[in-house]
Amino acid sequence: MFELLRHTLRNQLLPQQLLSGGTAFLIANEFYKFRSFGLECLAFLVTWGVIDFIVDRVVRFFKGKRKP
Repeated sequence: MFELLRHTLRNQLLPQQLLSGGTAFLIANEFYKFRSFGLECLAFLVTWGVIDFIVDRVVRFFKGKRKP
């Protein structure tokens, strides 16, 4: 876990992960009421993955537009 965090900080991915992870946390906290920790945790991780995929595509799209 420490290596993952250190690698993330080194590559400047932390702001992107905070955005997608924070958004997924808010969605999961508000809408996921499965009465099962395992299911809620799994749904949170899937939500985080989907949101992270979307954020990554948006960031790549705008980075591609800026290059001459």
